[in-house]
Amino acid sequence: MAEPSGTARDPEAVSRFVEHFAAQMVEAGLQRMPARVFSALLASDVGVMTSAELGEQLKISPAAVSGAVRYLSQVHMVSREREPGSRRERYRVHGDQWYEALTNREAVIKRWEDALREGVTSLGADTPAGRRLTETLAFFEFVEKEVEAMMERWRVHREERFGQG
Repeated sequence: MAEPSGTARDPEAVSRFVEHFAAQMVEAGLQRMPARVFSALLASDVGVMTSAELGEQLKISPAAVSGAVRYLSQVHMVSREREPGSRRERYRVHGDQWYEALTNREAVIKRWEDALREGVTSLGADTPAGRRLTETLAFFEFVEKEVEAMMERWRVHREERFGQG
């Protein structure tokens, strides 16, 4: 999917941004290919690209695109959709992808909390390991409440700044 007409883009500048932002994401723990694919989608004016377009822009194989998109879909950073009238899929990054990704992490945190509670019971709350698990559990419970409150503030802020999303 080509960028909208009338939009002059310096492909070198776009490539530099994609690689720089991807490197920052890799440094934060994201795998390299998903970081590059996500950055390319983010830098696209339309926010949608096909596998072939991603492969061509990033100079990577279809298998690399597929693996990256599979991961990004699982963590809710991109969505897959069918190209109208075609069997080809295209991949979309949304304006609220950070919100979605973080919100979906809440389910992971809840599972961690359940496992930690089980660990405290198994190891004994009065043992050094049990106390460590109890403190870790308290941390995740605190983070969960803070993220919930922060996301509500973000929804209000986003609406005020960008309008109905």
